[in-house]
Amino acid sequence: MEIINSHSAPCSQLVTSRQLFCEKGIISPPTKFSRRRKLKVHRGLVSLNVYKNTHKFMTINALKAVEGVIDVEENATNRRDTIPKVLIPGLPDNSKGDINAPVTTGQWEWKPNFNIHYERSGSRKIGSPQVLFLPGFGVGSFHYEKQLKDLGRDYGVWAMDFLGQGMSLPCEDPTQKQKDGESQIDDSFWGFGDQTEPWADNLVYSIDLWQEQVQYFIEEVIKEPVYIVGNSLGGYVALYFAACNPRLVKGVTLLNATPFWGIFPNPVRNPRLSQMFPSVGTFPLSPRVRKIMEIVWQKIRDPRSIGEILKQVYSDHSTNVDKVFTRILEITEHPAALASFASIMLAPQGKLSFGEALLRCKSHNTPICLMYGKEDPWVRPVWGQQVKKQLPQAPYYQISPAGHCPHDEVPEVVNFLLRGWIKNIESQGFVALPLLDDESGRFDVARDLEYVRDGTKRSVRVQFYGSESSVWTRMTSFLNNQLKDLTIKYM
Repeated sequence: MEIINSHSAPCSQLVTSRQLFCEKGIISPPTKFSRRRKLKVHRGLVSLNVYKNTHKFMTINALKAVEGVIDVEENATNRRDTIPKVLIPGLPDNSKGDINAPVTTGQWEWKPNFNIHYERSGSRKIGSPQVLFLPGFGVGSFHYEKQLKDLGRDYGVWAMDFLGQGMSLPCEDPTQKQKDGESQIDDSFWGFGDQTEPWADNLVYSIDLWQEQVQYFIEEVIKEPVYIVGNSLGGYVALYFAACNPRLVKGVTLLNATPFWGIFPNPVRNPRLSQMFPSVGTFPLSPRVRKIMEIVWQKIRDPRSIGEILKQVYSDHSTNVDKVFTRILEITEHPAALASFASIMLAPQGKLSFGEALLRCKSHNTPICLMYGKEDPWVRPVWGQQVKKQLPQAPYYQISPAGHCPHDEVPEVVNFLLRGWIKNIESQGFVALPLLDDESGRFDVARDLEYVRDGTKRSVRVQFYGSESSVWTRMTSFLNNQLKDLTIKYM
């Protein structure tokens, strides 16, 4: 590493980054840098104010080699000149002879009156990886149409609707409306009757219910371990499920996963505190809850509100969201939609927090991949970086421009990265991770991924953050394999 003192002679002085910070006992070496630190760049060198007005300069790549540095701002011109471009496949184009994977829909009856809607595509052959997608709040399996049609050409691909959302709403009113033993006139909204139907006893649309739903769906419908991918709320459920059922999971990919869910205390985690809220989210919902929720619901279900929300979460406003808009609007028309929304909003927190689920997955050595849209206004990059900090070995891909739903906004990029990550896991590391095929000694890589959509070339910046130890692990594994080959050859 070359370090140049701005007050010294022009010749270079070779020292390590640790020596730089220990020089003359000025300051102690930092354990890590801020991940969002702004550093001045001049002619490819980073200026560091190490003591009063004394400046040291070091190369950008040298600074990035220091543990914890993942974001150094460079001169815009330099970045354009140095960051390579990679051409990746677009989505299947029927006009060019490409064939989409056919998508079929299904209904799975989990329990009486609990019908789960799902969509699937691709192969069920033995040895073909199965991939399950979990949706975010307010949407359903339809949000993964671009993955079903594209990735279904290589894998078995599944997407399901959570209970209380999408097309997995109940087909009957979970409550009875009675007065003096006689049935009242039917109301346009379900779930606000006088007493609960037997099949809906203790029903709450919560994160614990959803992770249980995923477990039975994999065991009874898919019938083999899966790669599980979740966006937003679906990311939390995917991680939670993997923490509780490691035998059913081959790997987890988080797409802008929300790191928290639920307001009220969980009765298992906080039994005394939860006694203050004995019926949160359960049916029948009280008249008082109905009055409040109806006001909120009328605002949320307004087409203008739905349009504004989609405009917020999609960074590229040229993305066609007409289908997503229409499907969300259709869901709000269901008579069970309001009560389901109220139950979700009033549901308790999960038995495991996001952080606890993360630690469990780490202890189980569950492979985890992080893909986050940089321009997400809700789950901002700092949340993904915190996950990366807890899981140094996990590959982290930051995509820009992309918002809260990168799988729908830049599906070409997400599908490309998913394919590469799955190949890496299936090959036990013999196939390099995406963007690392020519970067054997690097653990941070930036690429401009180019693809064609609707006849127009587009470009997205992807920043990959790996780990130094993962590079060393690959090198060690390679050397060990070479030694084994030599041993076998000369035995």
